[in-house]
Amino acid sequence: MRTAFLRVWKNVARLEYWLIAQVTFAMLNLARLLPPRWALELGATLGQQLGPLSGRNKLVLENLRLAFPEKSEEERQAIAKRSWRNLFRLGAEYVFLEKLIDYDPDAPDSGLIEIEGVEIFKRLQEQNASCIFFTGHIGNFELLPICAAAYGLEITALFRPPNNPYVARRLLAARRTSMGHLVPSKAGAAWGLARALDEGKSVGMLVDQKFARGVLGTFFGQPVQTNPLLPKLARHYERPVHPARCIRLPGGRFRIILEEAIDLPRNSEGVIDVPASTQMLNDVVERWVREHPDQWLWSHRRWHVNMSALRKAKSRR
Repeated sequence: MRTAFLRVWKNVARLEYWLIAQVTFAMLNLARLLPPRWALELGATLGQQLGPLSGRNKLVLENLRLAFPEKSEEERQAIAKRSWRNLFRLGAEYVFLEKLIDYDPDAPDSGLIEIEGVEIFKRLQEQNASCIFFTGHIGNFELLPICAAAYGLEITALFRPPNNPYVARRLLAARRTSMGHLVPSKAGAAWGLARALDEGKSVGMLVDQKFARGVLGTFFGQPVQTNPLLPKLARHYERPVHPARCIRLPGGRFRIILEEAIDLPRNSEGVIDVPASTQMLNDVVERWVREHPDQWLWSHRRWHVNMSALRKAKSRR
């Protein structure tokens, strides 16, 4: 009886995913019929109007209260509305990603993208360096590996597919066209990134997602669990770790900011300290989010912690 119920439940969930995917694809196909600027602004406007009406907005506001208890409810509401605008615009930008990628290293001021830290890109290119890059869900984070590729840096990126399998397949296909190698974040993902580093290539990953088996740390002073994969790779391969992010600018423009490599904390034996390094990543992303809170994706459960892990960590203190 229980098996039959679970089978029915899975079929209902699959149907719901399929329906949501079809609506999403229909909206994106409609966007393709419009001029890019119109479509992107329409997406942003829809996000600003519809996002606050969704059930997910409750989670957005809960997260904002955790991160910014000092702000008023009106301020948090305003950030939430702008963050929905950012999210919907990001979705629409997938349709026109190839048109947004107009960055030319020989004419860096001619397109929609500007780069801060271009001298670092050039140095890494000249050295044929193998590096580890990390970023967060800020602005249009999809543009980072594309701009790196403009300087001859081939990046294998860790990719977390959406929960909706139909959307995930379409999204993965779209990203493969211009983003190089992608490794879905599932069992065996670490081997894919390790293989790239073994071959002298660079890897990149988002570090601001919940990870149920992750290292316990803090983000905005609240307990979180974070994937320790990046510090583990840095410890094993001794590769430089560069923070990078994308910020939205007025007029549909973007600024890519590449920072110098950070010095990850080491233990008394001189080996990279994984828990301390994981916390450093959280601190870097927190700094970014505080600068542009409306450009981060607040609609995921970043602060959902495995309570048994939290109790074990406290008992060890």
